[in-house]
Amino acid sequence: MQPFALDYARPVGELEFAAPYVYDAGLQLNVLRDGRVAAGDHALLRELGTTTSTAGSKTHFDD
Repeated sequence: MQPFALDYARPVGELEFAAPYVYDAGLQLNVLRDGRVAAGDHALLRELGTTTSTAGSKTHFDD
């Protein structure tokens, strides 16, 4: 017997999204392509809600 939900479940498609920022290991911050700190770009924060990276998990043991 197959659960009811599986009759209607669809696979999630791949998201084709390239973040407009990159992680700068020297600054330990996300920066925009022009070198500005990503957290200071209010339009970007309104659109994305946050600028996340994996930096914390690589540098801190308590994350």
